Amino acid sequence: MLTQQRTLVKTHQSDPANRARLRWRSRRGLLENDLILTRFLDAHEEELSDEDVDALTRLLDLADNPLMDLLLGRTEPEGEVDQPQVRALLARLRQA
Repeated sequence: MLTQQRTLVKTHQSDPANRARLRWRSRRGLLENDLILTRFLDAHEEELSDEDVDALTRLLDLADNPLMDLLLGRTEPEGEVDQPQVRALLARLRQA
C-alpha cells in the first residue's frame, strides 16, 4: 500500500510565527515608516494574501529612506521592486 505524503505549506495567515515576523520587520528606524506600516497592518493584516505579504516583504528589504519615498509617493518602484503586486500594495499603503 502506497501512502501519499502531503506537503503542508504554511501560508502567512495560517502561521502565527510568520505574522509576528512580518510585524516585527515592519518596525522601522524612521517613525513615519513605522506609523504607516503599523497602521496598515492593524487595519489590513488579516486580509493580506500571500502575494501581498511577498510584496510587503520586498518593500521591507529596502532601506528606510527609499521606503519612505515610495510610501509617500515621491518615487515609484524600480528594478526588482517594480512588480505589479508591489505597485498594488503601495497604492493601498499610500491610502493608509
